Amino acid sequence: MSSSLSLSYADPDDLVGLATRVAASVQHCPAVAALTAGRFGQFGTYLAGRQVVGVSVDADRIDIGVVARFGVPVGDLSAQVRAAVAPLVGGRSVNIRVEDVQIPGDAVTDPGPPALLQAGSPSC
Repeated sequence: MSSSLSLSYADPDDLVGLATRVAASVQHCPAVAALTAGRFGQFGTYLAGRQVVGVSVDADRIDIGVVARFGVPVGDLSAQVRAAVAPLVGGRSVNIRVEDVQIPGDAVTDPGPPALLQAGSPSC
């Protein structure tokens, strides 16, 4: 019995290459202070020995985690990022998540995953 179903898989190198190009484009947006992996490390594309922090690429969507510059409306940031990546993403949807805001005079840092609370320690 033969099946007419054909499965195709994305080339991992193509996904990392796309993530790298998207990351470079986003980093040139004036409203973006930095890319971020997100609080739980959800924004990233990984392949053995390589990773692209701040951009997660799937077959039908691209998720981007950013640190915004202080004073820039989120709508403006979104418009800048979408315009920068539009020529690269094909038919994929683009999801942008602002994970932090850079306050003037503060260094941009990626907070990374949260620390786990120890038993008996006070919670927030």
